[in-house]
Amino acid sequence: MDKINFKVRFNNPLFILQFLAMIFLPVLAYFGFKWEDLTTWGAVLHLIVMAVQNPFVVFSMLVGILTAITDPTTKGLFDSEQARAYIKPR
Repeated sequence: MDKINFKVRFNNPLFILQFLAMIFLPVLAYFGFKWEDLTTWGAVLHLIVMAVQNPFVVFSMLVGILTAITDPTTKGLFDSEQARAYIKPR
């Protein structure tokens, strides 16, 4: 996707945090887990498998990712020409 400047976005710590939250929070909320419940790699793997097998959770994650990626200051889903030209976050 050359219409979204992912290189610059992933250099922004706030974007990374938002992106990760949109992946993990729907999973934790749907299955009723808390961060404290994920104390072993086996528990994390089990949660990932359960999440991928559940269409509602996958859809929730995709919608969250879409909202994290979409720039509300531009029309449509893609970055403006100016934003695509950025070398670092403004």
